[in-house]
Amino acid sequence: MPPVIPTYLDLLDSQREAALAAVATLTPAQLWQRPAPKEWSVGEILDHNYLLIARSLPLFRGAWRWLHKRGERRRARPYATDAADPYTADFPMWVGFLWTPRYKAQKPIPLTQIATNLRDLHHQVRLFYAGKDEDVLGNIYLYDPLLGWLNMIGALRVGIHHDQLHYRDIFQMVENLHQEGAR
Repeated sequence: MPPVIPTYLDLLDSQREAALAAVATLTPAQLWQRPAPKEWSVGEILDHNYLLIARSLPLFRGAWRWLHKRGERRRARPYATDAADPYTADFPMWVGFLWTPRYKAQKPIPLTQIATNLRDLHHQVRLFYAGKDEDVLGNIYLYDPLLGWLNMIGALRVGIHHDQLHYRDIFQMVENLHQEGAR
């Protein structure tokens, strides 16, 4: 079976770069403008995406440190290399409070800093997965209270699904901001 992790890491990078390219046309005020009360701005969504992965990566590192020997013993067992997109109409979106953005209109940072933060973090994710045997990663399981048991490959895929969900929101928000500016 061809390795799937490089494909996932490339997807993580390409969708980030597409979102950053879309928001590059926004003014700093637009970046932090909330579309409605209690809804996050583009900048807040980008920081939320950063926080989810930034807080998950130490858990992945710990799981690898403590469970890789077990994964090695089980490497011959079959495992899933994909995970269904859990971010459907049934998913409880209220859990976003766990990764509340650090930056907002009252405490903004420049888009260049957001981009640097995301690129650096995704590079750390790439370094974490680099050189690790997928058969071992596929046999190390983590538990998520909402999603259940996921192996370390599926957990990466769920993180990509999460980012995709919010990048779709960002593309729509950017389009709406451009339409407002054209009026």
